[in-house]
Amino acid sequence: MSHIEFSDRLHFSANTNDNINYTKSLTPPSPPAEDASASGLQSTTPTKPYPPASTRIQLQGVVAFCAIFQAAGSSLQQGFPADLGTLIYALLQIVITALNALFVDTAGRKPLLLVTVESMGIHHQHLLLPFLFLAVLPLSTSYHHQRTLLQSSNVSCPLNFDLLRRLAGSRRPTTDDPATACRYAQQGLRLVEADYLLRTNSFVPPLNSAESCWASYQILANDFFPNFDLRQTCRFQTNWIAVPGCMNISTRREFESHVSRSSLNPVISACNQSLSGSSCSACTVALSTLQASYLNGDFVGNLTDCRAYPFIYAAAFVNPFGPTDRGTAACLFSLDIALSKSKKKNKTLIIVIVVVIVAIILFGIAIGFLFYRNRKLKRNRRTRNDSNTVSALDSITGSTTLTRYTIEDIKEATRNFSRDNIIGRGGYGNVYKGVLPDDTEVALKRFKNCSAAGDASFTHEVEVIASVRHVNLVGLRGYCTATTSYEGHQRIIVCDLVKNGSLHDHLFGEYSSRANLSWPIRRKIALGTARGLAYLHYGAQPAIIHRDIKASNILLDENFEAKVADFGLAKFAPEGATHLSTRVAGTMGYVAPEYALYGQLTERSDVYSFGVVLLELLSGKKALIGVGDGDGQPVLLADWAWSMVRKGTPLEVIDDSMPECGSPEIMEKYVLAAVLASHPQLYARPTMDQVLKMLDTDLPVPSIPERPIPLIAGIEDIEKSMDNFPPRGSSTKEPVFRVADSTPHTGLQNLRSKKVLN
Repeated sequence: MSHIEFSDRLHFSANTNDNINYTKSLTPPSPPAEDASASGLQSTTPTKPYPPASTRIQLQGVVAFCAIFQAAGSSLQQGFPADLGTLIYALLQIVITALNALFVDTAGRKPLLLVTVESMGIHHQHLLLPFLFLAVLPLSTSYHHQRTLLQSSNVSCPLNFDLLRRLAGSRRPTTDDPATACRYAQQGLRLVEADYLLRTNSFVPPLNSAESCWASYQILANDFFPNFDLRQTCRFQTNWIAVPGCMNISTRREFESHVSRSSLNPVISACNQSLSGSSCSACTVALSTLQASYLNGDFVGNLTDCRAYPFIYAAAFVNPFGPTDRGTAACLFSLDIALSKSKKKNKTLIIVIVVVIVAIILFGIAIGFLFYRNRKLKRNRRTRNDSNTVSALDSITGSTTLTRYTIEDIKEATRNFSRDNIIGRGGYGNVYKGVLPDDTEVALKRFKNCSAAGDASFTHEVEVIASVRHVNLVGLRGYCTATTSYEGHQRIIVCDLVKNGSLHDHLFGEYSSRANLSWPIRRKIALGTARGLAYLHYGAQPAIIHRDIKASNILLDENFEAKVADFGLAKFAPEGATHLSTRVAGTMGYVAPEYALYGQLTERSDVYSFGVVLLELLSGKKALIGVGDGDGQPVLLADWAWSMVRKGTPLEVIDDSMPECGSPEIMEKYVLAAVLASHPQLYARPTMDQVLKMLDTDLPVPSIPERPIPLIAGIEDIEKSMDNFPPRGSSTKEPVFRVADSTPHTGLQNLRSKKVLN
């Protein structure tokens, strides 16, 4: 309660709820006649005491001044910085001067404020200004201090996390696994950063916005995973969200200057389209290849590391639909969020209509094509003979750089097929080392038992193979088909020479350098082989199934970069001996069961063979190992590795002679991926691009289904295997198939005694 007594007989009090009360201590003088006439009031005595005009003016002035003072203080609290104190002082002085001019004491002809000040004992009006300034200055200073702290610690986050909420709609992922939830959070942040890169050309937001970005992301995470702390559960550090995660690259310009334009062309070709279908695999393979070639340096954290940069860049600038497209989100960030039911119904109806129309069109085209093809075959059957078949081979398409060599060129390069030039032997024939006229060293594969009848198909296949170019595939330079009186018909292909031998040589052959294959080298070989096979399956057009993946077909250059050889040529095995019989006789441990038993060949047949090769690389054992129970029966490496996994000791698979081991978790992941890829049942195996993601990213290995009884097991083995199954309802996990291996395995104990590479 503030209490002021005026000198003109008016008692004034203003309380905290802004009510104004006044009482007349003496009878007020009658108002002037002009005031009564001007206001239109009759000269009647009011039933309630009413103050005189001078008093009303004074009251109005005081109320106006209090309102202005309160507004000034409120304005200061709402955002005037402290450095405007001088301006506020001047404004208050102007307001006081105006009030003095407008509102005066009609009785004593003194300015109202002066009357008020004198009543308070202050006889100098200018002393009021410092008092007012000091009253409002702390408000401004306090607010400015709070605002400065807020700006320095809580800058608004520029990332748009609402993209994830709109993308998910009403759908919510159902998982109780913290690791899976963390992976969702990691991939979701990368999608949001792709949108930020598209808008600002920067990969990460400013560092001073890290805390506010985490707060915004945590609000979104609570909608999907209640009571889930992102940073505490996933061990994300605060600054990871705002620091360049890969080689200090923070902008689009820095990324494009670090990666050559020619290396971006395969990414643009593979990813500049809808990624909702099979095109996703080709895009991810191209991005993984780009990352392995250019972005393998230091990185900070695991939110936006070097593995994520190509995917974020492609979503922002390469893919025409942008990162918020459902197909792009599912392909590049593994965020496969289903559409709502209503949209599904509409989409299903559209798909049905389109499929029916397309089917009718394709049916008409197929009928016309079959009619045309039958006529063409009949015409060719009447005119075809050996001479025009050979002459037809003289033309080669100009779409490739393939060279057709003469038999004289081949003999000169190999010194007339000298035995000293033989560098390899196989079921199809021999491999020779040769030197071309320009001093280029090449490898020449010479097929045996050939005839001219299949040269047309051979030439076509060679053209297709020559058009496939990848850093992890052996390049094809040319070919030769010829018939001589002494050697008979010849088919020869000329390839790039890889001088460091094959993986088989380093594991089991003449190099005997298995002890020199450290974990980083073995991991590099595994990833290179996986990339090469993934490109054959999803990058080449048409797709190529290798059919004959084994350690001897994985060549290594001087830097131990893996290069897959002999892809697409398995069908040209020696005539009279089928591809199947050749593989069973030579390397039966690599052949997928469905291919060996039923001739069913798919891309996952290659996945099985790759799984066996990966187990060889990890264990140092051949595809067929050991002897079971002393009866001379060979044991499949895949079955033995599965028994180790079932016993809960997957690290027993790791080669004891490995000089430098990696992290046990990573090596165990590689063992599980190899066992899953070599699963005998077709449906249980992943695709090649899925295997590559498991090995090269944080994608976890799914659970491995039970395996059936091994293919090579006899009746006694089957009975023993049944004895190994636990009783129904038992929780013990015994191996399905027991094996006896002469090589002891110390597994984890040996790993603990070695230097572990992180």
